[in-house]
Amino acid sequence: MTRVHPRHVGLAPAIALVVLAAACGAPDEAADGEPTPAETATGEAEQETTLRLYTSVTQDTVDAVTERFQQANPNVTLDVFRAPTGELNARVNAERREGEIQADVFWLTDPLSMQPFAEQGLLREWTPANAEAIPEAFRTDTFWGTRLLNLVIVARDDLEATPTSWDELAGHDFQQPVALPDPGFAGSAFGALGFFALDDRYGFEFYETMADSGVTQVQAPGEVVSGVAEGRFSAGMTLDRMAREAEEAGSPVQMVWPEPGAVAVYSPIGVLATADAVEPAEAFTEFVLSVEAQNLIAETGWQPANPEADWPHPTGDTVSPDWSEGFARQEGLLEKYRAIIGE
Repeated sequence: MTRVHPRHVGLAPAIALVVLAAACGAPDEAADGEPTPAETATGEAEQETTLRLYTSVTQDTVDAVTERFQQANPNVTLDVFRAPTGELNARVNAERREGEIQADVFWLTDPLSMQPFAEQGLLREWTPANAEAIPEAFRTDTFWGTRLLNLVIVARDDLEATPTSWDELAGHDFQQPVALPDPGFAGSAFGALGFFALDDRYGFEFYETMADSGVTQVQAPGEVVSGVAEGRFSAGMTLDRMAREAEEAGSPVQMVWPEPGAVAVYSPIGVLATADAVEPAEAFTEFVLSVEAQNLIAETGWQPANPEADWPHPTGDTVSPDWSEGFARQEGLLEKYRAIIGE
């Protein structure tokens, strides 16, 4: 059984929406008669356990992965709290003030949001059996990449001059303003901030140029896409999945894979050092990294971090922050961004 909690940040009891797993019978088996990764995830243990997952990952992706894991492990009850990065962090901070974080697993949007927990010793140090399937650039000793969020340009499809690079987006001269998602709200935007602020080609001058050109900040990447589609913005920064889906649905937008590359942010998963359900937590993490779960992630529109998984969509060059430098400076990054763009 999977319990999915509505978004909230306090610790008062909330009415939970209980969602039964799609199947409660015997687990499926692979074609050759061997158990699938999800089926072997928790070994032979039959003791009923509650696994608490805190996540900022999109709902359909979480549902696809947790339901498959649940089908194969009916002895594990998944208790899921899902919220945007800022709200999730507020809940975690509130729980720490009350005594202890209640989660067993964090599955977050970006590594800059995960790193503070690692630095404070809140994440368990261990090595998933399939950790090496994830490229070295997308893993640490305590958390591992599960999917790639590529930040791209979304623009009106009727612009006379479509921006093809980040520089052209920043120094825009369009009829309507350019939109940016808030890095204090959206983890992917925080990852983009890490890239632009720390890269020698851009620095905070990138955001200063944006501000001088009259940029508009919205909360989330999805609001950028809807605002461009409605004509309130000429272009903006958003996630490839959202721009692609809008374009395929017939919205008057186009996705642009910008020069010198889309900003690739990896979405990490890690087990809490204080986890009550250690074995199921580690099993769930290994399942999320498996080709089986990575294919499920791809089916929901996100590029899987495991290169062995199927990915049908064309991509271009990517750039990423210097994560180690970003980890060391992230508090100051958001403060300086706010001084330029505003709250």
